[in-house]
Amino acid sequence: MSATPTMIRRVLVANRGEIAVRIFATCRRLGIGTVAVHSTADADALFVRAADAAVLIGGPEPSASYLRGDAVIAAAHAAGADAVHPGYGFLSESAEFAAAVLDAGLIWIGPAPSTIEAMGSKVRAREAMERAGVPVLPGTRLDDAVGDEQLLRQAAAVGYPLLVKASAGGGGRGMRRVDGPDVLAAAVASARHEAGSAFGDPTVFLERLVLRPRHVEVQILGDVHGTISVLPERDCTIQRRHQKLVEESPAPDLDAGLRSSMADAARAAAEAISYVGAGTVEFVLDPEGGAYFLEVNTRLQVEHPVTEAVCGLDLVELQLRIAEGAALPPEAIDPAPAGHAIEARLVAEDPAVDWLPQTGSVHRFAFPEDVRVDSGVGPGDVVSPYYDSLLAKVVVHAPTRAAAARRLADALRRADLGGPTTARDLLVRVLEHPRFLSAGHDTQFVEEAIDDLAQPLLSAAELPRAATAAALAMQAARRSTAHEGRLVPSGWRNVAALPQTSTFDGPSGPVEVAYRLDRTGGLAVLTVDGAEIDVDLVVATAELVELRVAGVRRPYAVRTVGSRVWVSTPRGQVELQVRPRFPNATDTTPAGSSTAPLPGTVLRVLVATGDRVEAGQAAVVLEAMKMEHEITTATAGTVGALAVEVGDRVAEGAVLVVVDGD
Repeated sequence: MSATPTMIRRVLVANRGEIAVRIFATCRRLGIGTVAVHSTADADALFVRAADAAVLIGGPEPSASYLRGDAVIAAAHAAGADAVHPGYGFLSESAEFAAAVLDAGLIWIGPAPSTIEAMGSKVRAREAMERAGVPVLPGTRLDDAVGDEQLLRQAAAVGYPLLVKASAGGGGRGMRRVDGPDVLAAAVASARHEAGSAFGDPTVFLERLVLRPRHVEVQILGDVHGTISVLPERDCTIQRRHQKLVEESPAPDLDAGLRSSMADAARAAAEAISYVGAGTVEFVLDPEGGAYFLEVNTRLQVEHPVTEAVCGLDLVELQLRIAEGAALPPEAIDPAPAGHAIEARLVAEDPAVDWLPQTGSVHRFAFPEDVRVDSGVGPGDVVSPYYDSLLAKVVVHAPTRAAAARRLADALRRADLGGPTTARDLLVRVLEHPRFLSAGHDTQFVEEAIDDLAQPLLSAAELPRAATAAALAMQAARRSTAHEGRLVPSGWRNVAALPQTSTFDGPSGPVEVAYRLDRTGGLAVLTVDGAEIDVDLVVATAELVELRVAGVRRPYAVRTVGSRVWVSTPRGQVELQVRPRFPNATDTTPAGSSTAPLPGTVLRVLVATGDRVEAGQAAVVLEAMKMEHEITTATAGTVGALAVEVGDRVAEGAVLVVVDGD
């Protein structure tokens, strides 16, 4: 990066989704033009529509599009961009790409390529931090051709439990926990494969695992004039599969001495590598005391909004100003936090089904207006299997941590969502959980409490009324679309004694609603699963049903798309699936089938036709949404049919393997 002052006119964002939308927003405010690059899968995505210009750079797989630095640079020239912002992920921490951008005569909005290269390898970064006096955990690099015996010796020297970690990239990909030598080789092989797929670099290393740690990181800024700024720390302890779910600033219940020592270590790290731009120094906090260096992220972090909220800064604007050669303004130098900010990552995953990623069309996506929502999707967009599952970041800033947690939980609870299943209910339960509110959680909290956290927000007692609202709204919709002049309403039956019925598949199984309206439009009969429900109908339209329950008037917003129905209340939301009256008898799969839970690519096939297998045995490994998913056998028996081979692309619901049961 040059120290010569310049003026950026048009920025190309070499990324997609919410971070592209976020960067475009700041550019628009500053009067800077914007360019999007996109894959064929993202041709109609929100971030493409948000840009002034857009360039198609390849197919849906990241390796064919967003990881193609040559195509990105060519797009910048074609669209007249003079600067490139990498966002996070993809090429954001590629020293080779940063150098190519500069060689092409473009402005790179990020640290110097030499800095990225030095920190891009976590192995080399550890060594650099040791030289700078920053505490690091015991660890060792692994040679590509390390033998089994040498691998065991190196692991024993580090000590169990340990982590196998990708040297490149982040986000929990290419990371495996190892508790003993018997699973070490398999964990290394799996981590290497995932790292190579996600980051193009299969290099991994071993590092001692701290049990029940907290994860805290420090935002740093550096300008081309040598000024280093250390901003308030962020706590990112709420995680699943080593990926963050909830972040906050400042970190709660942190000893003042430890807070100061982390800030000093972050400054030492930044000065040791002459850091320029926005970056993050990550630490793991040992419950026994002490903070240990994890890595330096040479880019903007996903969770940067909480720092912006407590500091009153726009970090993207500062990145742009630094890239133009400007000095950091006084308000951005070592600012103190004001109030407390919490961010929740809304991901398209189902926590109740082992965090299975979800895909499909987004039909509803609305949040209360008094919260910040950074999102890359909206109604009409499609969540594809090619990229990660992040849909939005919802951020609240309040005077106190307790107030921020309460407001954020309420905003998520009231969100009107329709489309792929999300982790919204779990996020609300985390924010309201006593361990979180007392700052008594660690990185194992979500995993240990998952049975409670994954429970639906809408209580079992509320489900019959929600199903009733769905049935009444569907009838109202049928009436509103009836042919003009039709005298008999669509819900009319010539046998008045028989109620109308609607059957739904709900969170806990089928729900049957039987009802009959009286001459005034009220409910003459209402039963759910055969039990009478004592409610009064106030109003029923296709999108709003109001019921009076024990004298209290309660609204139910209903959104119907095909056979899917979402019922929203201020207390939570539930999705129901309408059961067809006459099911198609051919819509069945063979007994003993294991099917693909989402679209993906077959990475490994672990069984063969004729093999003897047990129920729950790993059979096929799929890759989807940048993660590996192990598909297990449905029953014990003999593999009778194997429908896929390595490299196949499969659709959701496709039969992968059939086991002839005992």
